[in-house]
Formats: sequence, C-alpha cells, structure tokens
Amino acid sequence: MSCFVLLLPGMLFAQNVKKLTLQEAIQLGVENSKNLKLSQNKIDEAMARLEVIKDNALPTAKASLIYNHAEIPTNQLIIGDASPLFLPKRADAYLATAAVEQLVYGGGKLRYAKESTRLLSDVARLDADQSKEEVSYAVINTYYALYKVAQSKKVVAQNLASIASQLKQAQRFFEQGIVTKNDVLRFQLQQANITLTDLEIESNRKVVNYNLDILLGLSEDTEVEITDPAGEGMGVAPLSNYMEMAMANRQELKGLDLRNKVAELDIKSVKANTLPTVGVGANVYYINPSGSFIPPTHQYIVPMTLGATLSWNIGTLWTNKNKVTEARVQQRNVVIQKEILTDNVKTDINKNYQNYEVAMSKIKILETSIAQATENDRLLESKYKNNVASAIDRIDAETLLYQSKINLEIAKADAGIAYYTLLKSTGKISQ
Repeated sequence: MSCFVLLLPGMLFAQNVKKLTLQEAIQLGVENSKNLKLSQNKIDEAMARLEVIKDNALPTAKASLIYNHAEIPTNQLIIGDASPLFLPKRADAYLATAAVEQLVYGGGKLRYAKESTRLLSDVARLDADQSKEEVSYAVINTYYALYKVAQSKKVVAQNLASIASQLKQAQRFFEQGIVTKNDVLRFQLQQANITLTDLEIESNRKVVNYNLDILLGLSEDTEVEITDPAGEGMGVAPLSNYMEMAMANRQELKGLDLRNKVAELDIKSVKANTLPTVGVGANVYYINPSGSFIPPTHQYIVPMTLGATLSWNIGTLWTNKNKVTEARVQQRNVVIQKEILTDNVKTDINKNYQNYEVAMSKIKILETSIAQATENDRLLESKYKNNVASAIDRIDAETLLYQSKINLEIAKADAGIAYYTLLKSTGKISQ
C-alpha cells in the first residue's frame, strides 16, 4: 500500500499525457468537432425535407362526422289552403363523409421538387466535407504551432546547458586571472536572458497546448506529446496537378454546380405553372336523418362518387413569363459566381505553391547557415580559451548558432503548414 501511495501521483500525471502523431490528431479532431456535428445535423435536416417532398406524392384522405340537433318550437307550417304541416319538436341528423384524392399530373412540379431537394441534400454533404477540411486544417495549424514551441524550447534548453558550461569556464578563468569579472557578468547576463526566453516559450506552449486540447475534445489538463511532423508525405507535384485537383475536388465549385442544376429545375418548375393539372378522387357519404345513431333499415343512404378533375389556369400563359425570366437571372448569378470562384481558386493555389517553394528554399539556406554558425562558434570557443577573443564575441557566436537552430525548426514547421495550406486550397488535405 505504501508503494502504491508513492507511485499514485506519477500514475495520475501519466494519465494526463497523450502522445499523438499529426494524423492521429486530425482524426481525433474530426471525431470530436462540434462544427462537424452541426454539419451532420444539416444533412439530416435536408434528408428529412426530401422525405417530406416524397410524402406529397402520396394520396390524401379525409374523413369527417357531423352531428346536428335541432329544436323546433314553432313546428306548425301552413302553406296556402293546404292542411297544416306539423313538424317534430326536435330533430337529430348524422352526416359522415370520406374522401380520397390523388394528383395524377401537376405539370411535373412534384418531380422537379424532389430532384431539387435531393440536389440540395448533396450540397449539404459538400458543406460537411468543407467543414471537415477546415477542422483538419485548424488541427494541423495548432499541431505545428505546438511543434514550433517544443522545438524552440529544446534548443533553448541546449543553449542554457551550453551557457552554464561557459559560465563555469569563465569563473574558472577569472579565478586564474585570465579574464576579468566583467566577462563573468556578461555570461551571467546571457544566462538570465535565455532563462527569460525559456519562460516565455513555456507560457506560449501552455496556451497552444490548451487550444489543441479544445480542438481535439481532450481534457483541458492533457499534455499533448507530439511527434516530428516534418517530412510526412510532403512530396510536391507540378503546379498544374494542383490546379486539376482543385477543379475536381473543391467543395465550393461542386456546390455551385449542384446549385446550377437546382436553378435549372426551378426554371422548369416555374414553366410548369402554365400546364394543366389532373386529379382523381373518390367520395363516400353517409346521411342519417333518422336521429338514431344506428338507424333502422332504409332510413339512411350511403352515396359514393368517383370523379376526375382537370384544371388549367390559363392566365399563367401571359403572367408567368416574367417569373421564368427571374429564375433564369438567378441561374446566371450562380454561373457567374462559379467563374469568380474559379479565378480565386487558381490565384490561391499559385500563391500557396510559391509559398511552399520559398519555405523549402529557406530550409536549405538555414541548414547552410547552421553549418557556418557551428564552425564560427567552434573557432571563437577556441580563441576564447586561448584568450584571443572577448566574451562578447564568444556569446555572440553562440547566440547566432542557437538562433539559427531555432530558425531552422520554425522554417521546417512553416514548410509543413505551407504544404497543408496548398493541399487545403485543392479541396482535399489528405491526398
């Protein structure tokens, strides 16, 4: 029991650490996204609307029962020279009706309504796909942001270890009379500045980690342990490939194509207003004037009718023309919107492609600069030990080296974000 109590805090802490790869984080974010749940609800709403439209094709049926009770205080009726007619003091009557009607032909408006609603359901699915892309991209951005601060913190920790070693060396040189007290103070000041930088990075890490917890639907005190996302399938294809992928995959373009089809159906539906409609129906009547709920034989009648209705609003032949024109103008708006969006997509892809190329070039330049900074740091370390270089030169060389290392890690993360930004502009992050 004592061992268990001693190990319990460590066990509890371990439960709040979750190691995730980038793809695992994306999957978790998609599964727990509240925006995607809202998008799914919109799809369900569209499908329910489609079922409602389908129900309109079913026959309608109505039934009613009427009961009348009459009090007749003046029940004697004399007409001319005829004998008086005596009516009852009161009377009861029952009237029941049942009717079934079916629209046979309505100009095709019901069919157009079903097709239009089905297309709008597909639009809702495309909107959900687009929301999924947005959620994935938000997770990627936050994941890389956490990677940036984690790598920066790692480099700063190496810098602190190095400056501590330099400080001990400076203090030893001071005791031997090789350097002045001022050199020791300079190393101590450098150590304090790096410590402050480490505190700022840790604060940023906590903020980014909290944001990632919220995005992934994790407990807010979960420490996310990330893996190096750099180089995960980041092979870049020619620019034309991404243009073709965007034209085929962008949800907004697909959505406008579907809305264009909906607009065509709207035009047909408006034109159908000028066509006649045909319906059939059957009616059953139950008439019981006897006053008894269950009447005697031959004191009630049950007439049944069958009928067909042909109706035609002839006035629509000249009043419907402007409505058709309005529907066509709305369709042209959709076509123009797609043309504008297509141009914007192309410029967006070109910009993101160039940004990725620049990001990769930065990595190569920084790798070269690190090699140069490493050699410069090694030379100045040797000169400082031989009392040829000053403490300022030594500190500057070391600062330049570790800043270059931080810049390289940030550049790698920026390249990763640029790559996924390029994929996002094609409409599909996971290629």
